[in-house]
Formats: sequence, structure tokens, C-alpha cells
Amino acid sequence: MTSRGLAQDVCPPIAWRLLTRMVRLVRQARRRRRATDSPGAQDLAVYWNPAMAAALETWGEGNTWNEIQYFLCLCSGRVLDIACGTGKVIGINARFPSLELYGCDISDFLIGKALERGIEPARLRVCDATDTGYESKFFDYSYSIGSLEHFTEEGIGKFLEECRRTTRVASFHNIPVSRGARDHGWITPNQSYFNNSVGWWLPKFQRLFRRVEVLDSSWNDELSVGKWFVCMH
Repeated sequence: MTSRGLAQDVCPPIAWRLLTRMVRLVRQARRRRRATDSPGAQDLAVYWNPAMAAALETWGEGNTWNEIQYFLCLCSGRVLDIACGTGKVIGINARFPSLELYGCDISDFLIGKALERGIEPARLRVCDATDTGYESKFFDYSYSIGSLEHFTEEGIGKFLEECRRTTRVASFHNIPVSRGARDHGWITPNQSYFNNSVGWWLPKFQRLFRRVEVLDSSWNDELSVGKWFVCMH
């Protein structure tokens, strides 16, 4: 007999129901606590790692890099790639002559890689995505891919506030969300990030943007599936 079965045998029915209810409430409380856990600071050292720079050269092939082109192919004007890394996606979107492409990243090492690929220095900036220094409404469009989930919860809010301030028409944000619509909180399988549900993310966008649409991305891994949060400013 299992320990659970033995406990059920020796407990009166009312006591057993109370015990199981208490266990269920404790488990629910733990899940809620994990979902609200947030780190005190981002793990930034990885953005000066050559292995990360190499990974960024292939990360979105066949999925997110195709999808951002679908969003931008009929757009025109200034576009900011937020947390642009090595500038790979800026290079891909350069096929559209109607776009004036810019990129910013916190890592001078990664921006150096973007300069090496021939992107104009005047179109690149080393800065924190929560405080870019660009003029208000300087960009018509902006996007981020696989970046926002690596910020602290406070940082996510500041990131989106800065995006709203600097972007005039719309922004597009690709984020991994948890499989099974559960809120796992801040996890660290390799690079640390929030692996939470659409329900956890959506209010953060709706608080700031006039209209938000959530679309499926073809990106996925064993823990998460990709979603695009399309924000009309």
C-alpha cells in the first residue's frame, strides 16, 4: 500500500478532505509565488560572449526571420531593431528599400559585429532598451525578437514604455511563452528568461498600447512556443 493510501485509511473522511484541500492550496500558492518571482537584475554577461554572437547568426532561420519580413514588407519609414545583436536581422530586412533601418543593443561587443557586417555607424547605437535616448516618435515601426523575456519584470514595463515613446505606428515583439499555458516564472535552463503564459504577458502590452493582437510564431523548443505581440500605437 502506498503512503497516500495508508494515510487515507487512518484519517477520518472529513479530516482527509481537509488535508487534501490544504495540500492543494499550498501547491497553488507555490505556483503563484513562482510565477511572480523576478530576478533583481538581468544576466548581461552573456551578451559579451563570442559563443552568443555566433548563435545569433543562425537563431531565427526558417521561423522568426521569415515572419518579421511578413510584417515589414508593406511598411515604409524608419524602423528600429531593439536589442539588434549582431545586426543579422537588419541585414535581412535591408532587402526592402522603403525601410530606413536602425538597431540598438546594450552590448558594444555585439554592435561591433553589426558594424563589421557593414551597417552604417549612424544607424547603430549602444544603449539600454529601457532608455534608448532616441527622440519621441522618431521611428514609424520597431520590433524585438527573443529579447523582452530576458528582462526583469520591472525592465519589461520600462522596455515597452520606451517602445511606445519612440515608435509612432506599430511594434512587433516575438516572445517565447510556456507550453500548456502555465506560468513557470523566471527559469535558467541555459540563458535565463521568463517562461510564462500569454495571459501573464498580455496585460503588460494592453496597459500601454491602443490595440494588441497575439499571433502564432513557427519558432518553438521543448519548453516554449513562439508568439508575436503586435502592438498598434
